[in-house]
Amino acid sequence: MDYIVRATAADHQIRAFAATTRETVEQARLYHNTSPVATAALGRLLTAGAMMGTMMKGEQDILTLQIMGEGPLGGVTVTADAAAHVKGYVTNPEVLIHANDKGKLDVGGAVGRGMLRVIRDLGLKEPYVGQCDLQTGEIGDDLTYYFATSEQVPSSVGLGVLMDKGNTVKQAGGFIIQLMPFTSDEVIDRLEQKLAEMTSVTAMLDAGLTPEQLLETLLGEFGLEINDTVETAYRCDCSRERIERALISIGKKDLQEMIEDGKTIEVNCQFCNRKYQVTVEELRELLKRSSR
Repeated sequence: MDYIVRATAADHQIRAFAATTRETVEQARLYHNTSPVATAALGRLLTAGAMMGTMMKGEQDILTLQIMGEGPLGGVTVTADAAAHVKGYVTNPEVLIHANDKGKLDVGGAVGRGMLRVIRDLGLKEPYVGQCDLQTGEIGDDLTYYFATSEQVPSSVGLGVLMDKGNTVKQAGGFIIQLMPFTSDEVIDRLEQKLAEMTSVTAMLDAGLTPEQLLETLLGEFGLEINDTVETAYRCDCSRERIERALISIGKKDLQEMIEDGKTIEVNCQFCNRKYQVTVEELRELLKRSSR
């Protein structure tokens, strides 16, 4: 079972999240038939989205993370809710590129230069949108930079996906550690030193560390307090009703053109690749319901 641990440390001066997401990322790989580097990129962003989703307060709140890169991967989009249900897709799921100079999957090379956008729909008139330039395209570094510049929250984000020989997902997970405004300089210095000494997230996961143990390794000396755990999973909430609403929203003119073509159309869900067939007769019904 995939889950997220929420914790505090150093008398609430530090708040922390850690997740194991192997099943979630493997489900995404199965839906999209992603190449190893595409799986790694999507898996890292899904993991981050799940943890950031649990930071939201309202049950109806929706978080969207978008990476728009100039590299061969194109873009990565992930949405999450406050219950840590996530879904996502990459623009070019089959992309293959050489490993980087450390022999690892070159996520940064696949993403390239570009932009990270974070959209929080909290049920208000306008969603909150923050964005920043990608720093490395490795996703963890980019979110670390985003938190510091767009939300003024000093953070450290570590994300990792490890692939098996059969290109299935062997391990996936990560952490987000954030400093509260009242954190003392002494705690900041000690934490920076601790983070500088740590091995990669994938190495820690591959060594069998649970999210609790991952946080214990990083924050144990600061008096770690585990607050709760939240299950996380890949969940697509597409439905025929949603597809119909989307078709209605495109307007009468486009619907009329589809009807005149005289063919059943097929609509694909981007998040789970489920296919919906809509007949000409059904399109006529949707046209009657369309107000535009």
